Amino acid sequence: MKDGATVWLPYQREQIPGLPDGPTYRYWDGAGPLPGDPDEVTFLVGPPVPGAERVLSRVLPRMRALRVLQLLSSGYDHMMPLLGTMPAGTRLATARGVHREATAELAVTLLLTLSRGIDGFVGRQAEARWRPEVRPTLYGRRVLVVGHGAVGAAVAARLGAFGCEIVLVARTARTSPAGRVHAAAELADLLPTADAVVLCAPLTERTRGMFDADALARLKDGAMLVNVARGELLDTAAVVREVRGGRLRVALDVTDPEPLPDDHPLWRLPGALVTPHVGAFTDVFPRMTTDFLRRQLHRYARGEELDNVVVTTTGYEAGEQAA
Repeated sequence: MKDGATVWLPYQREQIPGLPDGPTYRYWDGAGPLPGDPDEVTFLVGPPVPGAERVLSRVLPRMRALRVLQLLSSGYDHMMPLLGTMPAGTRLATARGVHREATAELAVTLLLTLSRGIDGFVGRQAEARWRPEVRPTLYGRRVLVVGHGAVGAAVAARLGAFGCEIVLVARTARTSPAGRVHAAAELADLLPTADAVVLCAPLTERTRGMFDADALARLKDGAMLVNVARGELLDTAAVVREVRGGRLRVALDVTDPEPLPDDHPLWRLPGALVTPHVGAFTDVFPRMTTDFLRRQLHRYARGEELDNVVVTTTGYEAGEQAA
């Protein structure tokens, strides 16, 4: 990285000790005024805020020297419509793997909550109602973990400790250190065998709506579904119908639409638990992301290959989108 490069970060420089010398570092969290001329920025770290794509859409067209757009999320589907606003050769990188532990922890928490009926007990506590009941255990249950990336692997490892029978599903069949991974094409046959499903798959054109009404109908009565991936993997209306009918119980950290409107039935539907997309956001989020950024910026400074580059723009994206 040549001296004179400009890096915009959503953290103050003193919050990331050990950054490489040479570049000019400026703080921009997406909310305050721009800290300088966008045309000088070569490395931009997207602010980790809801609706980041809307924030970035206002500055990316002005960043004609941009070489790297670094996201602090694992997903990048929300940035695809903006590829055409970036110069050719810009690398889009994610923070894949940085939040796997936190997200996996929430996924297992949500599944345990559904299984043991904790959401119902919390409601009764507010009414001072002592009503014991027998609830299912996760022990021995067959759980489909859909998506075998960093988060899916971490979820599977944790559920294994509870004595679950784990069935791994990804886009293509393969053998992993955790065992056999089934192809997504096998999902229709696997769903009727599952006691629970945990969605950890990325959002792509292949996975969008993969859990539609037909897929949900294949699940057995009483099955549980947890989504910590993207809301668009699910047909929300079909989820509401299945939960309202008492067949399924769901816990959703992500929804479609998102944020969930105040009047949406999922908020008040017995058998549905909603958390507001908080899987990655724990007290260690700043430390995990600043450690990652320090390593990534040192790679950039040394001219090394960056971690988690998912797209390099060609300059044709804008024309393709307009076609």
